[in-house]
Amino acid sequence: MKNYNNIIISGIGITSSIGQGKKAFTQALMEGRHRFDIMKRPGRQNGTSFIGAEIDEITYPDSISKKVLRTASFSAKTAMVTLDEAWKEAKLDDCDSSRIGLVVGGSNIQQREQLLIHEKYKNRFGFISPTYGLSFMDSDICGLCTEHFGIKGMSYTLGGASASGQAAIIQGLQSILSGQIDVCIVIGALMDLSYWECQAFRSLGAMGSDAYADEPEKACRPFDENHDGFIYGEACGAVVIERVDTASKRKVEPYAQLLGWSTVLDGNRNPNPSYEGELSTIKKTMEKANLEPHEVDYVNPHGSGSKIGDETELKAICDSGLSHAYLNATKSITGHGLSSAGTIELIATMLQMKEGKLHPTINLDNPINTSLNWVKSKPVSYEAKTAINISIGFGGINTAICLRKI
Repeated sequence: MKNYNNIIISGIGITSSIGQGKKAFTQALMEGRHRFDIMKRPGRQNGTSFIGAEIDEITYPDSISKKVLRTASFSAKTAMVTLDEAWKEAKLDDCDSSRIGLVVGGSNIQQREQLLIHEKYKNRFGFISPTYGLSFMDSDICGLCTEHFGIKGMSYTLGGASASGQAAIIQGLQSILSGQIDVCIVIGALMDLSYWECQAFRSLGAMGSDAYADEPEKACRPFDENHDGFIYGEACGAVVIERVDTASKRKVEPYAQLLGWSTVLDGNRNPNPSYEGELSTIKKTMEKANLEPHEVDYVNPHGSGSKIGDETELKAICDSGLSHAYLNATKSITGHGLSSAGTIELIATMLQMKEGKLHPTINLDNPINTSLNWVKSKPVSYEAKTAINISIGFGGINTAICLRKI
């Protein structure tokens, strides 16, 4: 079977609740530092006390004009500053702009922003800003980013619920393999929840936490016996995907090779996970990568904190032959970024491979499966060479990507 290991990731950018930029993010990950609390951003509460992890403050580069920042949504501003970090690291100013593409992972991601605008203008409807005619669409993030960075290859958004960020990476690399473009930037966009979505997730039984309402720092606990749902976390990630030869021309040092990937659907509208779907996507990814299970060193799971979701995922990991691999849960520190989650966790995987260290899983006091090779309360020094990242979304979407450290 053909192995597409000439596709690499040459640049990354990240903005999250635990830090802006690779350095701050990595340090917080390794120290297990989080920002879980009762959320305070306007539009997040309505007589409620939803727990989450919010970004404290964002520093914008001087190259992004204040006029653009005034008219852009929170999700769009975060996308631009995150892309800026990845763009500079990959030295994309030296590329032909007509051969650069952009895929934004996420759909319906600006709900809080829209809620605030609706409330502001509900009694003076005729004065609503014409900018709203652009900004309410997710494609506005594509427009802002392609205009600012001069991207002229192709651009669109891709929705796959919580698998959006990883599904967008798969779409990006397929665009390169097809010859449509030479370089693809993928953004896992910040999903900006309002209290409406938070309440709906609580009603579904997907979002926690009743059990730790008075102890927000203990609420996010993927794979722990006392998990009761996911805890939201603001985040945006960006990766630059290209072939080895195009990166080498700019003397860019890649993070990892993309060895294998897959998307498997359950044929199911509902949020419940599928053991068969998850097992299939892991196995297909290893097959595409030409790897046997024992060759995989580390797994970064979806690990949302859902009772049925965590149990289903661990069974799929075990039955795919990966019970020997080191395992931790990035969401235990960052929270669940929803549309951005797959991108954030792929970035976390690459940073751990680069550091030669695996970050702790906080609040993993009593794992639901004690036989696995957990990284628990302290980081572990380990040179992971080959890793699999799993990302799953409502509507029966299962994805996995296999990476090899370069």
